[in-house]
Amino acid sequence: MYEVDYEQEIVKYLPFVRRVVNRIEIKSTDYDKDDLFNIGVIGLMDALKKFDVTKKVSFESYAYIRIRGAIIDEIRKTSRVSRTRMGHLDQFYKAKEKIEREKMTSATDKEICEELGIDGKQLSKIHETVHYLANISLEDTIFTSQGESLELKDVVEDTQMIPFDELLLDDEKKKALRTCVDKLSEREQIILNLYYVEELTLKEIAEVLEVSIPRVSQLHGKILIKLKNMIEEELA
Repeated sequence: MYEVDYEQEIVKYLPFVRRVVNRIEIKSTDYDKDDLFNIGVIGLMDALKKFDVTKKVSFESYAYIRIRGAIIDEIRKTSRVSRTRMGHLDQFYKAKEKIEREKMTSATDKEICEELGIDGKQLSKIHETVHYLANISLEDTIFTSQGESLELKDVVEDTQMIPFDELLLDDEKKKALRTCVDKLSEREQIILNLYYVEELTLKEIAEVLEVSIPRVSQLHGKILIKLKNMIEEELA
């Protein structure tokens, strides 16, 4: 814990808490931004109490995990993706796996739509579901049955210091994720960079790419599905 005035530190980092809250784009009828901010402050207080200055990690990196973790834990208690949407996602993965097993190549959107008997609009909804799930738990979205904490920004960001949350991911998975991110198209890497490194909102990214906000969430979800598939192959 910092050897400084505790209350002053809380006040100092309140804007940081607000920034974290504004980055969490999860629709919930149970909480508004002020509610999430108050929960985030509790996470900040926890971070100030438990931060170990001997660790090779900045306080901001550590506090981000604690603040976001506190908010997400609270949201998880009341916010759930409907069984219908999760069912559609499960069907999507099964169809994708079936096509790729038969063809021995990556399944296209058209092939998946034909296999499931859906149109492009319905497929986009599935991509949006993945985007939503990634806001709740990115690691659970792109890693199969893995529970390590992970921030994608630490993989796409060029940095000399290994962030605290990346230390929680074993070397094999770090390498696999970096390798797969490097294989993405330039546009896909730009979207990940804008979202996870530059920390732009969906609205801001939409303005940069000159597309709609729903389209950004669909693209983000689609990229994560692609990453998930690539990582599974890399770690197989």
